[in-house]
Amino acid sequence: MLIVLHFVMGVLLIISFVGYMQFVRKTFALRWEFIPVFVFSSIACIVYFAGLAGQLFIGSIIVMILGLFLFRDTLVRAVRRGTKPNVLFSLFQFFFLGGTFIFLLILFQNQLTHYDNFSHWAIVLKQMLSTNAFPTPDSNLIDFKNYPLGTSSFIYYVCRFMGHSQSVMLLAQGLLIFSCFYSMFGIVSEKKRFLLYAFLGLGLSTLSFFNLTIRITNLLVDFLLPIYALAILAVIYQYRNEIKKACIVVLPLAGLLTIIKSTGIIFAAIGLIFLVYTWLKHKQKFSWKTALAVVGTICGALIPYFSWSWRMTTVFQGIDNKFDVATSGIQAGKTPEQMREILWTFLKASTDLTTRPVIGIVIFQLIAIAASVFAIVVLKKKWNLWKALIALDVVLLLYYAGILALYLFSMPLDEAIVLAGFERYASSIVVLFAGGLVLCAAIDLERSFHYRIGEVPDYQSFKTVKTKGHYQKGIIGCMAVAATILLSEYNGIVSIAKTYDTTLPYKIHAVTGDRWYPGGQVDNNRYLFYASDRDQQVTNYYMQYVGKYFLYAPHVDGIVLFYEDNMDNLLSGYDYLVVVETDLNAKWLLKKHYGIDMQEGIYKITRAGDQIVLTLT
Repeated sequence: MLIVLHFVMGVLLIISFVGYMQFVRKTFALRWEFIPVFVFSSIACIVYFAGLAGQLFIGSIIVMILGLFLFRDTLVRAVRRGTKPNVLFSLFQFFFLGGTFIFLLILFQNQLTHYDNFSHWAIVLKQMLSTNAFPTPDSNLIDFKNYPLGTSSFIYYVCRFMGHSQSVMLLAQGLLIFSCFYSMFGIVSEKKRFLLYAFLGLGLSTLSFFNLTIRITNLLVDFLLPIYALAILAVIYQYRNEIKKACIVVLPLAGLLTIIKSTGIIFAAIGLIFLVYTWLKHKQKFSWKTALAVVGTICGALIPYFSWSWRMTTVFQGIDNKFDVATSGIQAGKTPEQMREILWTFLKASTDLTTRPVIGIVIFQLIAIAASVFAIVVLKKKWNLWKALIALDVVLLLYYAGILALYLFSMPLDEAIVLAGFERYASSIVVLFAGGLVLCAAIDLERSFHYRIGEVPDYQSFKTVKTKGHYQKGIIGCMAVAATILLSEYNGIVSIAKTYDTTLPYKIHAVTGDRWYPGGQVDNNRYLFYASDRDQQVTNYYMQYVGKYFLYAPHVDGIVLFYEDNMDNLLSGYDYLVVVETDLNAKWLLKKHYGIDMQEGIYKITRAGDQIVLTLT
């Protein structure tokens, strides 16, 4: 019955999305490529502000119902006019929607495995769904309370109606990811030039190479940051002569970007700076309305960021947060020797040609330089790719300097010494770097055709028959390589899904189940988990975080070995022993002292006089 209800609500949710998209199309006359990301981002921002106001559930219901009314209104008007629904897709839309459906379908078969899902992203979402509210200072389940809740708000909205399984969470985030990629294709003006779509498909598919560390089978947001920034760049360029329309679309995108993660403000700033640059470059004459639109967009986009900062300084006043300079950097008191060690380690990691970010930087630098030279020498064209390369190099250097400052002055010493999360941080900016070059190259390619579409009949829009042959071969080549890359990504995601039963989350879920309590009630029992320390799964607290998520309990500890002299004292401090993995030594000790045959499961710990009793529940 519950599955049927979620299915019906899922259908209504889709209809609601369609209602908003039709309304936006009619009201603002936007290109279809920009509408999904505009609608999803707007909904995320609205739900976020509803959460700040303490009305997360009510706000979501209102957003859902309003979308249904908009769909009904559009449908009624269409019936009255006697117009038939237009469901025809272009060749590009057919391929993109088909590919997106395949990836979303396989995402729906995946479960969460990455460490940070259980240390923050998923547990925050679980609490939001359980309490219909943002976390508070009393939320003992959450260690890092300063992480913004931008994407969490959108995922909450989808899960509120479609169900709170991990697969639905991944599906919701997948909608944001693929809507960003769809918007990047909006940079193409000559829609009949399929080579441009094929080239963009090839270039953008390579971005998945820099996301292999985390892929899209998790709720981490490091991949969302750069692709949201790229979507903003595509919008601004396409509406460079309609700045007010660009401002309308950019506002919710940049606003959401500032609250996707604390570093989202950096990526949002890149997009907003490009907005100002484009406005100043393309304005024909000064207009106060346009100037106010640009200034208003910048100020409006910063409202979510400052509203979250305000929440941190008021609601969470006095609570220490990860990467807080005041509490982490100064109190950590790194010595000059330690800072030099961090600097040296950072420089080595930043120039290591065996790492994925460095490989990407080098390859795309060389390709951009070679393409620029080819355009001048062979094509006799003046491309702007070299200008984009210089600008993106500056962004790259500034970002790396920012990462270094994070390690030196903000991150705790034990994490800074090993450059914790470096590849993910670096991969984010490399995705922006590579994606920006791909978008610029597509624009240059579009401007390089001998005839523009419309100047001559379509079949005559090539300089010669030979150039038309090159064009056709280019399409085939780009599509073949893009399909190969995407197939590799698909196989990787399928492989992750197939090997889930070998992961620690699967083993813990098999023992504990996934517990959801009415009214957000927290399980305050004390749990002791037992398992091997393979891959440091206990010492790095991975097992404990996974246990917290599935049990919805804040008091979870882990152990990898029993000491016979201390067993009674240890177990008496807990209400339950959770055995995730067994071993011969532990089996022998539990048999000897408590008379049980140790197996995977949950044991109730009670005391009978001076004796500890373990009972399998």
